[in-house]
Amino acid sequence: MGGKNKQRTKGNVRPSSSGRAAEVLTREGGAIPGFVGFDTTLSSELSYVPAFHGAEELDTLVDADFRLVLRKLSKRDVVTRLKAVQDFGSMCQERGAEDVKGVLPYWPRIYCKISVDHDRRIREATQLALEQLVLKVHRSLAPFLKSLMGHWILSQCDTYTPAASAARRAFQAAFSAAKQPEALSFCKDEILNVLQDILLKDTDRDEDEREAKYLRMLTSSLLGVKRLLSLLPQNDMAAMEHRLAHLVNPAKFWKYSRHKAPQVRGAFFEMLCAVCELTPSLAQSEAPRLCPAVLLSVDDTDPLVLPAVWESVLHVDCWTHVNPKKGFLPKLWSLLKEGGKGMAKALHPNLMPLLSKLPQQVTDPALEFHTTFFTSLIHGISSERAANSPSESAVIVTATVECLRFCILCHSAQEEEDQCKIRTMLISQQLLPLLEKAFENPTLQNGPLFLLVTEMLVSWEKRASGESKGHRDVFQGLVADFWEELGIVFTRHADSEEASPQALEGIAALLQVMRYPERVNRRHTLKKSVKISFSESEDGDKPGTEGGEAVKTELTSANVCSSPQTRHFEEAVCQLVQLCLVHVNERSSERHLVFLSLLLQSFHTTNIFTVIELDDEGSEQRAEGRANNPAVRFLLDRVVPWLADKERTDTEHLVEMVFSSLSCCSRQETTRILDHITMELHCGITLQIIQRACADQDTLASCREWLKGSVLGEHLLALTQELCKVRPGCSSSASSSSRHSWTLISLVLSQHHNNEPLIGAAYLEKILENLHATLSETKSLSDAGNMEPLVSFICDVASTFFSSVQNCLLLPSAEELLFTVFQLIAQDQTHTYLSDSLLDKLGKVCVAGVQSLVQHSEYEVAQGGFLHSAAIWVQSRLLTASLDIKSLWYLVLAVQSVVETITSVCDQDSAILSHFFTHLMPNVNGWAKLRQALASHWVKTPLLASRYRGVCETSREDMWKLKMAKVLPAHLCICALLGKVSRAASLSNCNQKNDKCQPQLPNLMHTVAELLYALQWCKEVEHAPTLVSTYRGLLTEWELSGGLHDLRHKMIFYNLPHRSVELGGLWSLTLENYIPGLKCMFALFSCLSLWPMSPSKLSTLQVLCPIMTQEERQSLVALATHNAYVYGNVVVLLCCLQADTQVEDEVVPAILSTMMEWRTHKEDWFLFGSDLSKATTQQLNLTVELMRFLSWLVTRCPTILGNSQWDFLLCAMLAWLEVASENVSSLWNPWVQLLACESAALVVNLSRFFASAPPDVLEKLPSELVAEWQDFFVDGIYNLLLPMPVNITDAFREPDDPVFPLAVLQSLGVALTYAPVQQLNQNSLPAKFVADQKTNLPQPLQTLLNTFCPLLVFKARPLQVTVYHLLAKVMPQLPECDGEGDGSKSEDDGDEPNLSPPAGLMAVLSACEELCDSILAGLQVGEFAMVSPHSVEYSCILGYLLAWKLLLTFFRSSPSHLRAHYAQYLKKTSSLSKLLLHLFKLMPENPIFPGQSAETRDSKTYFTENLTLAVNGKNRELPHLACSVYYDTVQDLPAMVRLWWNSQEKRVSGTVEKFTTKYVSPVLSAQEISSVHSSTQMFESMTVKARSAAREVIATYSVDEIFIELVIQLPQSHPLGSVVVESGRRVGVSVQQWRNWMLQLSTYLTHQNGSIMEGLALWKNNVDKRFEGIEDCMICFSVIHGSNYSLPKKACRTCKKKFHSACLYKWFTSSNKSTCPLCRESFF
Repeated sequence: MGGKNKQRTKGNVRPSSSGRAAEVLTREGGAIPGFVGFDTTLSSELSYVPAFHGAEELDTLVDADFRLVLRKLSKRDVVTRLKAVQDFGSMCQERGAEDVKGVLPYWPRIYCKISVDHDRRIREATQLALEQLVLKVHRSLAPFLKSLMGHWILSQCDTYTPAASAARRAFQAAFSAAKQPEALSFCKDEILNVLQDILLKDTDRDEDEREAKYLRMLTSSLLGVKRLLSLLPQNDMAAMEHRLAHLVNPAKFWKYSRHKAPQVRGAFFEMLCAVCELTPSLAQSEAPRLCPAVLLSVDDTDPLVLPAVWESVLHVDCWTHVNPKKGFLPKLWSLLKEGGKGMAKALHPNLMPLLSKLPQQVTDPALEFHTTFFTSLIHGISSERAANSPSESAVIVTATVECLRFCILCHSAQEEEDQCKIRTMLISQQLLPLLEKAFENPTLQNGPLFLLVTEMLVSWEKRASGESKGHRDVFQGLVADFWEELGIVFTRHADSEEASPQALEGIAALLQVMRYPERVNRRHTLKKSVKISFSESEDGDKPGTEGGEAVKTELTSANVCSSPQTRHFEEAVCQLVQLCLVHVNERSSERHLVFLSLLLQSFHTTNIFTVIELDDEGSEQRAEGRANNPAVRFLLDRVVPWLADKERTDTEHLVEMVFSSLSCCSRQETTRILDHITMELHCGITLQIIQRACADQDTLASCREWLKGSVLGEHLLALTQELCKVRPGCSSSASSSSRHSWTLISLVLSQHHNNEPLIGAAYLEKILENLHATLSETKSLSDAGNMEPLVSFICDVASTFFSSVQNCLLLPSAEELLFTVFQLIAQDQTHTYLSDSLLDKLGKVCVAGVQSLVQHSEYEVAQGGFLHSAAIWVQSRLLTASLDIKSLWYLVLAVQSVVETITSVCDQDSAILSHFFTHLMPNVNGWAKLRQALASHWVKTPLLASRYRGVCETSREDMWKLKMAKVLPAHLCICALLGKVSRAASLSNCNQKNDKCQPQLPNLMHTVAELLYALQWCKEVEHAPTLVSTYRGLLTEWELSGGLHDLRHKMIFYNLPHRSVELGGLWSLTLENYIPGLKCMFALFSCLSLWPMSPSKLSTLQVLCPIMTQEERQSLVALATHNAYVYGNVVVLLCCLQADTQVEDEVVPAILSTMMEWRTHKEDWFLFGSDLSKATTQQLNLTVELMRFLSWLVTRCPTILGNSQWDFLLCAMLAWLEVASENVSSLWNPWVQLLACESAALVVNLSRFFASAPPDVLEKLPSELVAEWQDFFVDGIYNLLLPMPVNITDAFREPDDPVFPLAVLQSLGVALTYAPVQQLNQNSLPAKFVADQKTNLPQPLQTLLNTFCPLLVFKARPLQVTVYHLLAKVMPQLPECDGEGDGSKSEDDGDEPNLSPPAGLMAVLSACEELCDSILAGLQVGEFAMVSPHSVEYSCILGYLLAWKLLLTFFRSSPSHLRAHYAQYLKKTSSLSKLLLHLFKLMPENPIFPGQSAETRDSKTYFTENLTLAVNGKNRELPHLACSVYYDTVQDLPAMVRLWWNSQEKRVSGTVEKFTTKYVSPVLSAQEISSVHSSTQMFESMTVKARSAAREVIATYSVDEIFIELVIQLPQSHPLGSVVVESGRRVGVSVQQWRNWMLQLSTYLTHQNGSIMEGLALWKNNVDKRFEGIEDCMICFSVIHGSNYSLPKKACRTCKKKFHSACLYKWFTSSNKSTCPLCRESFF
């Protein structure tokens, strides 16, 4: 079981559960085991204590699994109970009916408990389980129904909706709709008992959880009563009233109306509604308490309460138990004034029903009541919440007009004066002020107010014409009074010079709604919570009494309302029009002109225009000779002059006025007027008119003749020509008028009607020709800066035209325009001078044009068309233009966009893309010429890597020295373009069609093969030019670095082997990359197909040989031994032998014998003593193959060689090495480099063989062979090899030169690493000395240092590493030459002895130090410097670090007394301080060793892994080398590093300490402890032990009866922190002496540059000297000096005490005296 806070077992994701344990026991034993308890049964088994109350009756009839689940339901854990309920439901669904019926006796108690659980998930799961139970047991549930039904009804009213829904579904599953009332009737008493107990007996709780449950139970109980009443049959209501009386009688029940929880109050009022509706007699009897509870709660605006309260208010019929004027109405007025306090949607729809139910005693006096009611109601519109919510405002407005309309209907009696006053008040004081307020309020204008007023007005007009005479007179008066007073309001607002534009727009909006009510958006009137109907006849005499058929007008319907038809309406409009004309004519009022335009939009009738004409005094004179149509006269006399006013900026309303007038004109009149406007007015007006004409189809049809006519066409053409004029130094296209003009051109091009252009087709063509001509000029301009606005406008026009007009590209001028756009985006900005934004815009234009082009079903790639012209132009540009990376990028992106557009539009079977690719690709001869044009620099890398055996007809130095051009070869450009667009086509097909993604592109096989060829070419010349590297990076970005993976298939790769056999060369190297995936295809190639041999077949054979079978290779060997082609035979034999081909025993000796015969008869084949500059590549190749064969013999078959064979081999090796050393000047030739490399490789193989040959192999060798090798050949080899690096660097001084023999240096370097130390000590290099250089070294060593140290900084990594390995071998011997260091005393600082390390090394170190300072000057300590390989900086830093590694090796090999002198020199020159600062800029912040798996991540660092400086390694080791140098420094010079660290500023020291503690200290401490463990150094009378876990070293010193134990503990930040020396046991030593010795050991370990063992040895030596009688220096109280390890030698002439020289110097300088520290006498 376990506690909650205990750690679980790994993998155990479930909490402990006793139920689960019981389940296991049941599964094993078959039944729940009994527990000791109290049982009266006679069972032989012990009984058990029930798991929960109510389970006492559980017996064996209940299924064991059910028993287990029922017990879990009593657990306290919520998750356990939830899981148990879910399991119970699942079991009810899965088990048989009989098993489930067995649970029924125990289920009711359990259900009643868990159905009201606090956790809502459990309640929901309980109802779902009940549903499954009901579906399984059906009628068997009946005996237990009464005990279930109370909580079942309670659950159906649960406040958690999913739980309530689940309970209702379970109830519907148990009882059909017809049976539900019967079931409730059967259990009604039990249900009421449960609900009554909760409502009247339960009390409130204090705890949060219990209080929440109590509130939920109250709410559910109240709603449960409502549900019970609503479902009970009517004949049970009488009995229910008696039971309900007991429920509602107590005072506690009525307190729920004021309960603090809103959900309780809401449920209470919902129950009261049901009581009032279903048990009216009970409601009548409880009226004294019910009425106050309901009516005095109308101001409760909680969202959960208000709807129920107002529903209850509408059900209350008795108002005598409250004083409405004091209790009800004040609350109602306050609520209405505040707009319902945010609850208008629930409150206001109830107002009109409330008015209909209010008794007369409440509404008297009627005038005052209605005045207050509507004033409060309208005031609510201005409340903050209504003002911020249009929907709230719309609800209030709707309720206001509905109530006003209802009240007018209710008070429509003519003879009563009071009713007349009420009607007058409602119109004059309520409705009209509301309308006037709406004129200034956009929210009210956009709401339903105007439409509702229109509907009301139409209703009055119908009553005024159809009612009885009394009512007809009333409503006629109402309509007349309304229009009279509304006209006064209109005049007050309109007849003012400072009229508000907002008010004028409001008036126009009201009149427009009245004119066209069917156009009004009814969004505010479609969603109503209450449906209201007037039960009165439109034709009856009185509302609600006799009359015709009752017509119900539901306000939620969207019935079309008609417009008012009275003369008052038109008179009001005419009056407003006349007022507008007066203000426009007399005062030039712009706002009245806008108002007039708005009026004419709705009222463009002949009568209105007649009124306008009558108002004009001079109209009769102007009408003579003019059209009879008053609308035409109004246009020509009034509107056109208004439009011609140049000072007018806003003409939109005038354009609307034009079209309002044209609606009264014929088509001929329309065309004549518009032609007149086009010729007389500027293009901005024409643009607005065309835009307005295209707004709807009817207007467009009426203007068609004008749009197609010549007047507009000529005007647009002239406008285009004017816009496209290029004015040097001018940017007129950016003016406002030009923008209008361009918009006009774009509009007429893009707008089509019924697939016809908006204007005449001939004019459309001419406009496009002008645009094309302008773009063509852009391409030829040298500076197109002033063209950019013009081009931008043309882009907008063309884009709109291409994207809007179908089949627009069928026009020749349109295709020419598209081709020009394509040419602009396919060139970089150095040619077009266009900005990035403009190029992007042009690209979108091109895409739109291509889409429009290829969408046409009949389009083909025909000559002269866009796609054909574009393909030819692209191919010509690739072949003839000199493209750099940027130019290629622009060109490829342009073609890619075209291809992607084609694939996105066309079907997969379309031939458009295939034809386009056909025109893009070169033919077979074209590809061959492109390959021949590629530079031959690719040969060098594979040739020197032995991956390629080829020849060169003419190998000249200038050919290899020539650097590649700065433009891409055409072959690379075409391959990149075709590869990129092929991939784009493939991906586009994949995205759209989800098929195998194989586009049907022509000659795809050639494209893929050529792309692979180009990639291989780039790979082989990667180290030459930056341009090629950038090109490969571009292909990687385009995902083409591995070829077209998505497009490769077997048929494509059949092409590679055939090309390799036919052409060889780079095709063979290309084939090599894909051999693993093509092995199954090489069965088609037999050995005979590669015979007879040719250079191309040899290249192919070299590639295929490793994957051939043994039989095939043996066949090749047999063929090669009987063929006259010597070079081919040697290559074939060597390839087969290197592939481990098993040959007969006599084959190899026979080959060797043949070579030895060639040595005699064909000596020129070996090139011994030859001038290699005159040798052909064929001769050099043959010699190289002979070398390779001899190398293979040494490594694979050395035992078959006899004396003569070894002599031949070794002598040939020396001869070739001599030839290579003599022909250093010819190393520009790659084949000569190859010969030098192979001769060095032969030396390496021989050195390895003689250094590590197994004993059994040595026994089979000639007896004198090893001695001859060591005594003669080694000396000859290294006498030839050692000068070669120097000679090469003298002959080729520029490492970046294409002909620099880097590969030769690498091969020589590997060979030189095998040079014996003795050979280096006795080298025969030409003597080399440096002036003023002090040295104690012998001449050979000094020459070696002076010769090779400067090469440490030569920019050739193989040479730098080679020099390091050579010098590292001699460094340990150099300290011996400095002897005891007695000569280290300087003249000015004699007591601070220092000694310089080797001068040649320090000179290089000083030079590199200055360069590193400048390189790393911009970085802070801790920032990682990213140094580019192959750079001068990289070589400098590499040489600097290698020099320091050599210096540290020298330091490590020095004895202690010399080490102090060297350290003092480093301190004096500050070299170490600079090194450490440099290292913390070169070491990575996180020195994780690369290439680790996820399991070992972060476990390996550059400090835990050894650095391997291989000569043939890669330029990637600089961070590792920096870490290695730092580790060596803190290991060999810990005291100096500690001193440097303490002297640094806080930021630097913190960075250093953090890095060292994290990465270096653990490794160094472990090594120190390990060195103590593994140390073989033995101390007399002292033992040393180590404790790895505690990082402690324990030294025990014992002499005679003296016993000393010291504990040395390494700090966490070792070696930066000081070593702690703690006291152990001591016997026979005074306290003072003990403290002195501890201080001495601590001093030695802190200040000596060495390991702990060396410090202990120094300390022991000091103690030994003390016991030998040598007195301490009385200044430092130590026998041996702490830093220079000297003895006290300087004695005072007076007291005879001896002191250390360094101690005396410090004493003299600090005291400024020359007296003895003890006797104070003069020392000198």
